[in-house]
Amino acid sequence: MGLLDLFKKKNSGDVAKDRLKLLLISDRANCSPEVMEMIKNDIIQVITKYMEIDPDGLDIQITQTESEGSNGSVPALYANIPIKDMKKMNK
Repeated sequence: MGLLDLFKKKNSGDVAKDRLKLLLISDRANCSPEVMEMIKNDIIQVITKYMEIDPDGLDIQITQTESEGSNGSVPALYANIPIKDMKKMNK
């Protein structure tokens, strides 16, 4: 996420869509939308250390998946992060 992305204006429809998506995800995960937003921001911050991503294409969801044990279904974090390029790392 570039510095200019922080100042990019979103139209009200995009903002509403993002808020609804966070609300649905947080409801599935049984955590607040604020916590989901913090998780999303932390993931972006870590990933952008190593690669350039498309933050507009970022899709993070909480889904239900069957556990390997006999616990039934458990929440799982699913992240689809479009990678634009790898950053060069100095050793």
